[in-house]
Amino acid sequence: MTPEEFRVAAHTLVDWIADYRAKVYSGELPVLSANQPGDVRAALPTAPPEAPEPLDALMRDLDAIILPGCTNWQSPNFFGYFPSNNALAAVLGDFASTGLAQLGLNWQSSPALTELEEVTTDWLRQMLGLPDAFRGVIQGTASEATLVALICARERATGYAAARGGLQSAGKPLVVYVSAHSHSSVDKAALLAGFGREQLRLVATDDAFAMRADALESAIREDLARGAQPCAVVATTGTTGTTAIDPVDAIGRIAATHGVWLHVDGAMGGAAMILPECRPLWAGIERADSIVMNPHKWLGVSMDCSVYYVRDPQHLVRVMSTNPSYLQTGADGAAINYRDWGIPLGRRMRALKLWFLIREQGVAGLQARLRRDLTHARWFAAKIDATEHWVRLAPVPLQTVCVRHEPPGLAGEALDAHTLAWVGCINASGKAYLTPSKLNDRWMVRVSFGVEMAGREHVEALWRRMRETAEGRATP
Repeated sequence: MTPEEFRVAAHTLVDWIADYRAKVYSGELPVLSANQPGDVRAALPTAPPEAPEPLDALMRDLDAIILPGCTNWQSPNFFGYFPSNNALAAVLGDFASTGLAQLGLNWQSSPALTELEEVTTDWLRQMLGLPDAFRGVIQGTASEATLVALICARERATGYAAARGGLQSAGKPLVVYVSAHSHSSVDKAALLAGFGREQLRLVATDDAFAMRADALESAIREDLARGAQPCAVVATTGTTGTTAIDPVDAIGRIAATHGVWLHVDGAMGGAAMILPECRPLWAGIERADSIVMNPHKWLGVSMDCSVYYVRDPQHLVRVMSTNPSYLQTGADGAAINYRDWGIPLGRRMRALKLWFLIREQGVAGLQARLRRDLTHARWFAAKIDATEHWVRLAPVPLQTVCVRHEPPGLAGEALDAHTLAWVGCINASGKAYLTPSKLNDRWMVRVSFGVEMAGREHVEALWRRMRETAEGRATP
């Protein structure tokens, strides 16, 4: 494809994307795909084409096969999981990144890639109110960032055992502390970093589902008494189930006392800290050794853009660095080589989409949208609290409301069946999407606000739909 042929094809595709977004925003497309497992695969040839195919054929299949198999995360009626916004400004940045086709092996391989990432992650640090000492790097996901954090914690606790015999030479078992409400990626990272499931200690939580600092202190003392070595604690600001906020300051004090690495998972909730009024939620964040937040969730950057902050970048580089001769350049030591700040050697120019978004919307525009979403959540929570037989099951510090409809005469498994029935009915309708989840071993429904185009009218329509569906299905 020549540049001129690309120009024609790209205009066609951009028009298609714009038309698609317009349909999504207007509610013309169902939120949840109606496809059954195997539908897309069955519609595609089992072998690749021998001859080139025209763009028209690709576009027809994009409409007829791919689009019906897509769940429309950008729909204003999407209230499931957490928001995974993809603002059109970020789409442009992603498009530019792909078109430039930069590969960040070291500074010399793309000076603009490296220095733009350095600048934009520092812009975000300032927006979040983090101290100057923190330095950021863009990772793929929070899962990847948490794995890097636990590897760094492991190496600090063992005096860089990886350079010797690895964990087999560590002597004492290393313990990682999490709460039962931590994200599953923390468990996975601990296993991949070699800690072992037996050394993953669950810390008790309070009535608001946040980690109890006193329980953490007790757990650490118990492990010290049995000859184990406390290594890392993962605190969460905005847990997946309820958006609970762990007490970072108290946890940080305990971690510092015992020389334990503190990693703060703010993958979703961290975005709220661009609002000065929300920063008390992670008071003590300066005590963290590492922090992760995902601009590709609530903030609006396209996947994948997970920013990992560290207080001691030299330690990170020592743990992650490899320096083969073919990557060495005269700029080493004078510029950052981000290959030494994470697991991958190569990286694409992900900072462009963050740069486009911040410049197109400005800090004030991003703040206004997040404040709107917090207002939606508070309005919705107040409706739940004021309506008979509807129960709010957790505090609402951010933008997610946990609810259950509890009609008289229903309890236990019968209530679970009722919950799954009415939320399943809403999801199957294509008019809205909600996520059922378990809390204290009983099914409930998470209503997560934050999609870029969702207005008050969508929130009010959801509340009406939930009442009509759940109350209409209620049978003792």
